[in-house]
Amino acid sequence: MKPHPGRVLRDRMQRGTVIAPGAFDALVARAVGIVGFEAVYISGGATANVAGYPDIGLITLSEMCRTIREISQASGLPTIVDADTGYGEVECVIRTTIEYEWAGAAAMHIEDQVFPKRCGHLEGKELISIDAMCEKVSAAADHRPSRDFVIIARTDAAGVDGFEAAVERANAYRDAGADVIFPEGLTSEAQFGDMAQRSPGPLLANMTEFGKTPLINAEQFARLGYAIVIYPLSMMRLAMGHVMRGLQTLQQEGSVASLIDAMQTRAELYQWLDYQPGRQWDYPGRSGRELHSPDGN
Repeated sequence: MKPHPGRVLRDRMQRGTVIAPGAFDALVARAVGIVGFEAVYISGGATANVAGYPDIGLITLSEMCRTIREISQASGLPTIVDADTGYGEVECVIRTTIEYEWAGAAAMHIEDQVFPKRCGHLEGKELISIDAMCEKVSAAADHRPSRDFVIIARTDAAGVDGFEAAVERANAYRDAGADVIFPEGLTSEAQFGDMAQRSPGPLLANMTEFGKTPLINAEQFARLGYAIVIYPLSMMRLAMGHVMRGLQTLQQEGSVASLIDAMQTRAELYQWLDYQPGRQWDYPGRSGRELHSPDGN
């Protein structure tokens, strides 16, 4: 019997810092596994963006669970998932915890913003009370089907009430039952280091581009003691940059011939999908097999 994905994630965090690139669809998730990362991340913002929405909490629980199933099965990796504000109050958080775990997630994070939420790197956010968030965290921890499922509590307090408030909330959420703390919107390497010192225990760092956090190398996060580093939108931003350049080339030149060398070939795609024409394809979730890279490792 395969171990719970949350147990796999916990074991990998014990060995060192886990790098979790964001995957906005199953094909990208499969690539994350092939390259050799130890976990994959699903961003609520990326999931909304791919559906044509801004990151303001419009994606439903059912839509997110479908994404979890696709990405966790395609990647074969522990999947860390954004749960925004938990889709409502405490009762909704309980249902979200159960549904996320049943869909295949290893971990989820909930945040202390007032709904409708905003991206953690934008101004104008509002927070619920510490007591209200602690109630959500405690409910998630108490009602997860397996104790291996990882509960991550995110606080956006640094950008609203200041760094001291973020530390206070981080420690309160640990006491309420959070396995990992996610301090969002920190603005310097020094702040990340101070948070690690003042809120001892597993921490998650969000290394998103074009936000309040400067670009910090994963090795430095490891030296600071962070258990997980997520890259929520990096692959989507790269992909969409190339998509726009491709569309502009097609419009201007009437062909994409000049871009052929930058494309993934048909053979490479088939290799990624472990598909050989004429041979029955083995659906990755059917036998519970681990994803393997094209070279067999």
